[in-house]
Amino acid sequence: MSGLRCGIVVALVFGAQSAYAADVVFPVLVPLTGVLSIEGTSQRNGALLAVKNAPAGVTVAAPVSDTAQSPEVAVNAFEKAMASGPVIALGASMFGPQILALVPLGQERKVPLITVSGTGRITELGSPYIFRFFPADPVAKTAHARYVVQELGKKRIALVVQTTPYGQSGRPLLNEYVKTLGGAVVFDEAIDVTVKDMLPLLSKVQQATPDVLVLHLHAPSTALIIKQAAAMNLKLPIVAGSAMHQPGTAALLEPAELKGVCAESGSSPISGGTPEMDAFLARYRKEFNTEPDAFALGQYDGTTMVLGAIAKGATSAEAVAKALATTTHKGVAMTYKSDGKGNMAHSAVILCYDGTSRLPKVVKRYDNVDGVL
Repeated sequence: MSGLRCGIVVALVFGAQSAYAADVVFPVLVPLTGVLSIEGTSQRNGALLAVKNAPAGVTVAAPVSDTAQSPEVAVNAFEKAMASGPVIALGASMFGPQILALVPLGQERKVPLITVSGTGRITELGSPYIFRFFPADPVAKTAHARYVVQELGKKRIALVVQTTPYGQSGRPLLNEYVKTLGGAVVFDEAIDVTVKDMLPLLSKVQQATPDVLVLHLHAPSTALIIKQAAAMNLKLPIVAGSAMHQPGTAALLEPAELKGVCAESGSSPISGGTPEMDAFLARYRKEFNTEPDAFALGQYDGTTMVLGAIAKGATSAEAVAKALATTTHKGVAMTYKSDGKGNMAHSAVILCYDGTSRLPKVVKRYDNVDGVL
């Protein structure tokens, strides 16, 4: 590719100073502290691993900024990043309030935002510069509801969601899909991320006499409610949202507390299953000395698609956006293609824990849920 020198620069994280200037910049703006620190760290790691394994001839700097919990912090990080060099695309925060604030800025500056956010609205704002490499709620919640009603045969659903934009984007879809499949939501409540005592909530769940507990929560709330459900011997199967698939979430729980717990996700890297997945898992473990999750893999696949576009001659942010919008990419987790709105991921998996370890098993895969591929 004309004008690109060999080598990779990863700024601010891998610690070494650059010996040469990068031709393009891929800033990574993610929450490394606050309520989404687990997810944000995974997102960062996935982006950096992809940059480290960039195609030959692609020279990329990947400075990382912690967006914490505030939309204002994310906006400031975006403006600083845009002044850092020839920005080809950005790894953009998965936290709903932050990515919603960044979407119009990406459109204004005509720079692609690569994210794994589950917040539904981000691809409904009409921007041609947002690209989501994690199943959007219409895909993920379809798989979620199908597994609960069709595979488990549960018809009385207790639903607990977060009060954040992420929680509220999945809530109406789960209600709709469960009803369409012949089930009924007999309990439906939203909780703030600051809630620590789940026992009053779980007592109300019991009073509704459901036959399954469905969660659509961030990682800390997911772990708390599962731990306290086990402590009170709730005796309900739990099918959680994607936060539960994360090794960092499972690490907050004892294996016995996970018995009867399942989760939807875009993938489960630690479960392996393909040569490509096993290779990604080995590289990730070697680089970060920790376990990857679907957010890491989705960001890895998305960043890899960006770098592949650069390697094929996309030398501007607009050229990268066009490539992402019009081509198909075979990633490690799945095959990606835009639905015209920037939703790139169209498959989901269900994984379950057997109560003896923190390693889940993929029990069901839903491919091409929305018919885009």
